[in-house]
Amino acid sequence: MDISGNTVFVPGSTSGIGLALALELHAAGNTVIVGGRRAAALERIAADHPGIDTVQIDTADAASVEAAAKHVLARHPDLNVLVAMAGIMRVEDWRSPAGFLADAEAVVTTNVLGPIRLIGAFVEHLQTRPDATIVTVSSGLAFAPLRATPSYNASKAAIHMLSESLRLQLAGTSVKVVELVPPSVRTGLLPGQETSDFAMPLEEFVAEVMTLLRTRPDAKEIQVERVKFLRYGEARGDYDHVVAALNAADPHGK
Repeated sequence: MDISGNTVFVPGSTSGIGLALALELHAAGNTVIVGGRRAAALERIAADHPGIDTVQIDTADAASVEAAAKHVLARHPDLNVLVAMAGIMRVEDWRSPAGFLADAEAVVTTNVLGPIRLIGAFVEHLQTRPDATIVTVSSGLAFAPLRATPSYNASKAAIHMLSESLRLQLAGTSVKVVELVPPSVRTGLLPGQETSDFAMPLEEFVAEVMTLLRTRPDAKEIQVERVKFLRYGEARGDYDHVVAALNAADPHGK
């Protein structure tokens, strides 16, 4: 995708990677709409960053997605980029249903159904734009599992394959599909992650992502160097080593 001149909707971006990326895209010369569940957070973002539009949306609620899509398209008919950013991560213990079931259902609803609903709400419109992009967000954990987060790993593997499949279906249209593949980043995704030495500093991650978007406009996956250890373990033939190293270093491991 081009790095500027777009109209970009980033749902799930009131904090963390989503907000940092939205701010950088705005600074690069894009019209940006930030979406999120928390009205107070959206009001603060609009006040602190003039020119950024906001909309309330809960991607775990189908009706909320539909209403937000209508609102965004009415205000921004030139919308040509959707960044399906919303996601949650939970530590789970699958040795008993009480240790995982509610969290697993919430993760799948947000991380898998959320992007599906978002894409469903915008895909027809995006095909009317001469140059459009759907950005999905998977994870290095789509390619190497973290013991503590089974449903998150599975949800991101689903997003990876969804991205691959949509790219095939949308070939021949004006819509590109780009998959962002983060490593662990210093955000509030899990308790303690914002200060973890195990995680990549947020500013470094977003700066590298913006450089990749700028220098590789035709890339199918946006992979910072730090995620390639996880992404290509199987291809390199050291998958077992990658999994062992990942789980030995994980501060949330059990």
